[in-house]
Amino acid sequence: MLSNIRAVLFDLDGTLIDSAPDLGAAADQLRIDKGLAPLGLSLYRPHTGTGARGMLKIAFQMEPDHPEFMDLREAFFRNYEDNLVVHTAPFDGVSELIDQLNLRGLEWGIVTNKSERFTNPIVGKIPLLSKAKTVISGDTTPHAKPHPEPIFEAMRRMGFSPQECVYIGDDERDIVAGKAAGVKTIAAGYGYLGDKADIDQWGADLNIYSPLEIVKWLPKS
Repeated sequence: MLSNIRAVLFDLDGTLIDSAPDLGAAADQLRIDKGLAPLGLSLYRPHTGTGARGMLKIAFQMEPDHPEFMDLREAFFRNYEDNLVVHTAPFDGVSELIDQLNLRGLEWGIVTNKSERFTNPIVGKIPLLSKAKTVISGDTTPHAKPHPEPIFEAMRRMGFSPQECVYIGDDERDIVAGKAAGVKTIAAGYGYLGDKADIDQWGADLNIYSPLEIVKWLPKS
């Protein structure tokens, strides 16, 4: 049991929502525009958590030091911005999980490295997400995860101490940030794990493999 928990903070992509189809499509559109065949979602999905850098590496084997990287990244962003929630939706079980948080009187919020340019429209377009108590993006504070400042900012806005919060994410940097912020941490093993990811090595307080697994560890009231 995660005793004394009053607030649950979530990463966004790979934890609350499955955005891989729209991110992969944005990258494949770049390939199509260059006369190349699309690669398909299965190749992109494991790297979704690494953002534009990961998508462009899969699409073009391109690293950030490539002279065309910045232009392609902006083109990728434009493609994605035009199609943010075509196929993006909460993972199975997330809606039921939020219902359980509400029944138990627990507040919840979002802390993501996604920039406000994308986070705010997505939250506005997916009704479930609009119920979050606070939303902290990668550029809301001067630092992004694995720095703990975004989690500190979420707690300040919600009015909770580290001892009252748990942070859930599908990337090792989420666990690093949560531990640095002094909150309990949960590794989401159902998210966008890279090819070599081993959540047992992250040092989270708990590992889960579906959203609803969280419920049994939370206070009942």
